[in-house]
Amino acid sequence: MSEIVDKTKHFVSNLLTEELDSKFLYHNLRHTERVVKSTKELLNHYNLDGAKTEQLLLAAWFHDVGHVHGHEGHEENSCRLASNFLKEQGYDQKGIHEVCSLIMATKMCNEPNTLSEQIIRDADMSHFAKRSYWETTDFLKDELKELGIADYSSKKWRDKNIKMFRKHQFYTDYAKENWEDGKQKNLKQLLKEKKAEKKIAKKEALKAKYKSESPDRSVQTLYRVTLKNHLKLSDIADTKANILLSVNAIIISLVLANLLTKLDNPSNTYMIYPTLILIMFSVVSMVLSVLATRPNITTGKFTKEDVEERRVNLLFFGNFHQMDLKEYEWALQEMVKDKDYVYSSLTKDLYYLGVVLNKKYKILRITYNIFMVGMIISVISFGIAFRFFGPDRLIF
Repeated sequence: MSEIVDKTKHFVSNLLTEELDSKFLYHNLRHTERVVKSTKELLNHYNLDGAKTEQLLLAAWFHDVGHVHGHEGHEENSCRLASNFLKEQGYDQKGIHEVCSLIMATKMCNEPNTLSEQIIRDADMSHFAKRSYWETTDFLKDELKELGIADYSSKKWRDKNIKMFRKHQFYTDYAKENWEDGKQKNLKQLLKEKKAEKKIAKKEALKAKYKSESPDRSVQTLYRVTLKNHLKLSDIADTKANILLSVNAIIISLVLANLLTKLDNPSNTYMIYPTLILIMFSVVSMVLSVLATRPNITTGKFTKEDVEERRVNLLFFGNFHQMDLKEYEWALQEMVKDKDYVYSSLTKDLYYLGVVLNKKYKILRITYNIFMVGMIISVISFGIAFRFFGPDRLIF
C-alpha cells in the first residue's frame, strides 16, 4: 500500500467515525471498507499500472465521505473533500482530477466509460452478490427511514430491490464471471419470497372470504362459548363443594379430638347437646357436598338403531365408554355426515350440562344454608349450655 493510500485510509476512517451522523446505517465506514476490499479483488485480477491502482484505491476510500455533509450531492462533496485532502498531501492535479472522475462514476445514472470506472462501479455494488446482502439491504432501508427520505414497507422494499436487481449489471468480465451467480441467487430468493407472500395473501383472502360467507360461523361460536361457560360454572361448583367438604372435615376432626374426649367428665355434660348439634350439621353439609359432586353412572352403550335414528349423543363419553373403537368410529363418521345431527348433539350437551349445573347449584345452595344455620345454632347452643348448665352455674 502506497503512503498516500495509507494516509487516506486513516483520514477517511477518522472522518467517518467521528463526524458521520449515526443515522447513516449503510453509508458508513463498514460500507467503505467493503468497497475497498472489492476494489482490491478486482485490481488483483486486472493488474493495472501503479498510478491507476492508486487512484482507484483513493476513489474507493473517498467515494462516500461526502455523507458527512448530508445525503444530497454526496458525490460532489466527496470530490471536494478528496481534492482538499490530496492537495494538502501534495498530490498532483491530474491524479486528483482522475480520482474525482472515478468518484463521480459511482453515480447510478452515469455509464462507465473506462475500465477504472467499471471497476469502481462494480466494487460499489458488489454487495448484490454477497451473502451479507440481506443485512446490508436492511441497513439501507433503515437508513432511509432514519433520514426521513423514505419509509418502505417490507413488501415495497423487496419490490424495489427486485427492480434494482433487474436493472443493474456488472461491467467488468471478472465481476460477471465471479459475482453474477451470487447476485442471481439473491434475486431468486427475493422472487421466492414475493411468490410465497402472494400465495399466503391469496390463501388469507380465500380464508377471509370463506369466514365471511360461512353461515355456520356464528352458530359455531355460540356453541363454543356457551359450552366453555358451562364447563367453567361446573368447575366453580365443584370447587365450592370441595371447600365445604374440607371445612366440615376440619370441624369434625377438631370436635373429635378436643370435645368428645372431655364429655365423659360429669362437669362437661352440658356440652353434649351443643357438640351433637355441631357434628350433625357438619355431617349433613358433607353429605350434601358429596351429592353435589357425585357422578352419575351411565350404561356407556348405544345401538346401531340409536345412531341411525339420531337418538344418542356421541359427544358425551358416558354414552360410548363401553363400546368398541370400531363401533364408535363408525358412529362418529355417520354423525359428521349430517350437520343437523352434529348440532343436535351439541344442543344435547348444552342442555344436559345445564340440567347437571342446576342440580349442583341447588344442592350447593341448600348445603351453604344448612352450614350457615348450623354454625349459628351451634354457637348459640354452646352459649346457652355454658350460661345455664355450665360448671359455674352448677356450683352456684
